[in-house]
Parts: sequence; structure tokens; C-alpha cells
Amino acid sequence: MTCCTGDIRIEDPRHHPTETVLALRDILSGGATIIPDPKRRDFYEVRSESVVYYIRVSPVNGNVLLLATWPNENERASRSHTAS
Repeated sequence: MTCCTGDIRIEDPRHHPTETVLALRDILSGGATIIPDPKRRDFYEVRSESVVYYIRVSPVNGNVLLLATWPNENERASRSHTAS
């Protein structure tokens, strides 16, 4: 699933660093693929090479709510396998 064309409004209730919010905006505006959370409607993971962003996309207004981030361990593991 792809997300978020046009003007992307990101809400950040947990006050992540500005760089994190800007990076998420860049990823989403670039036509990122988002992975639906199978347990929660309207919740998704967005993965970059180094970070996973956990977001909710409002079905009402399309706003993105940034809830959490964590290191993208899967990407690191695949890179270390190819480097070996």
C-alpha cells in the first residue's frame, strides 16, 4: 500500500526530533510503501534503510500521527549478510 500524496500533515504528540519528522515526510512524499498493522485498523509501519516509523493515518482527514520509531534491524541484518 502506498500513502500520502500532496500536502502531508504529520502530527507528533511524542515530540520526536525535528529531523525524524522531516525524514518521515520525505519518505512518505516519495511514495513509500506502508505495511498495515494486522491488529489495528489505520495503523502502519513505514520502513527506511535505518528506521521503522509506526504511524496512524486518519481515515477522516488523512493526517499522519507519528507514534514511535525504532532501528530497522531487518535491513541491518540483510546488509551484514551480503557483506559477509
